[in-house]
Amino acid sequence: MALTLAEGAKLSNDVLLEGVIETAIVESPVLQRLPFIEIVGNGLTYNRENAPATAGFYAVGETWDEDTPTFTQATATLKILGGDADIDHYLARTRSNVQDLEAAIVALKAKAVQRAFDDTFINGSTVADADSFDGLDRLCAAGQTVGLGDDGGPLTLSALDEVIDRVRGGKPDMLLMSRRTRRALNALGRATGSGVIEQDRDALGRMVAYYDGIPIGVCDTIADNQTVGTSEDCSTVYALQFGEGAVAGLTGPGGLTVDRIGALETKDATRIRVKWYCALALFNESKLARLAGVRPAGA
Repeated sequence: MALTLAEGAKLSNDVLLEGVIETAIVESPVLQRLPFIEIVGNGLTYNRENAPATAGFYAVGETWDEDTPTFTQATATLKILGGDADIDHYLARTRSNVQDLEAAIVALKAKAVQRAFDDTFINGSTVADADSFDGLDRLCAAGQTVGLGDDGGPLTLSALDEVIDRVRGGKPDMLLMSRRTRRALNALGRATGSGVIEQDRDALGRMVAYYDGIPIGVCDTIADNQTVGTSEDCSTVYALQFGEGAVAGLTGPGGLTVDRIGALETKDATRIRVKWYCALALFNESKLARLAGVRPAGA
């Protein structure tokens, strides 16, 4: 069964680990919603559905044609993400009356892990870094990409509707975009005056914007300086479904963990390691689409 980090944290009795997970998901719309499948081993080999099976009408006595879906075998290997945080004994004992130094330092490390995961979730490439995993930009199929012209162009609602329609088997669970693109979408919503942008609370009680009933997630690792044709000021919008048959994270047993390494020999400090064996899998190409070449308004 696939669980989000927030749901997984409820199963833990480790207060420090719960704090790390809460810190990691608070600023990440991806980690708030992305379900993770726990696997045993160092990776998962699975069949990615490319095209569905077809059916037709036949005359009496006619020979039937066999037709099955087409698949591509894919392998996602768990990668090691994390970092160490050293708690200085002197500072911990002399300044603990101001704040819990250990909690503060570990929280900062948790945020660093969250930012690294979010960046890899979008931009990860095993070609550029063999120690990371492939992100949405590499997993998205060519046929699932909607363009705004050879050199890109300003965001339009019709183009956004088209990329939403590329996701099959129901609406996307999220639209991921940069802050600049969200501002452009809000401006389009105000200009049309049709109330296409709505505000409501999500499952975590936070106010979230919705376009056509789809939550809008703002991801700071989606760059606004991508090159499309001759334009160097482009961005991308991703439409995706989450789940075991769509886009899902993979994690080793235990998920995100916090290890107390203990006292160090070479310095007066205690080390804590935030560690995560993780990867990303796309089980069906039709569950992920992108709108490429989004330029600023007036460009």
